[in-house]
Amino acid sequence: MLALNRVRRIYLDELSQTAEASVGVGVVKLVIEAEETAPEVAKRLIEQAKQQITDEVTQRDLINLIETIIVYKLPQKSREEIEAMLGLSELKQTKVYQEALEEGKQQGKLEAIPRMIKFGLSLEAIAQLLNLPLEVVQQAAESVNE
Repeated sequence: MLALNRVRRIYLDELSQTAEASVGVGVVKLVIEAEETAPEVAKRLIEQAKQQITDEVTQRDLINLIETIIVYKLPQKSREEIEAMLGLSELKQTKVYQEALEEGKQQGKLEAIPRMIKFGLSLEAIAQLLNLPLEVVQQAAESVNE
């Protein structure tokens, strides 16, 4: 297929300005965008997505993808900084934020187990209090004993 010239190699950094009109190409280019300019590009892409994509689910998913790229690109920034940078007030509603929040809650519960054991609570009581399966509490208790 390559010999038939049906495949054409295109490098992201060589895409023309006409490709800028495409939200999809812009999101792909965001991955290689410099840290300094990425927030501004992301902000422009979010606005483009809001204007060009009428399907609400697709629009939300694309904005979540843009936010995820920025979160990974700028790990030293807080949620509030990214929210302000991108002009979003609904960052708390994004999948990335919700997953991170849930992961934090789960980690907090697991870290509370050893202290609860020291206070003499039974594993069953801990499981009930933390709304965790008994097996999870048992595994955490075993790791404390090791």
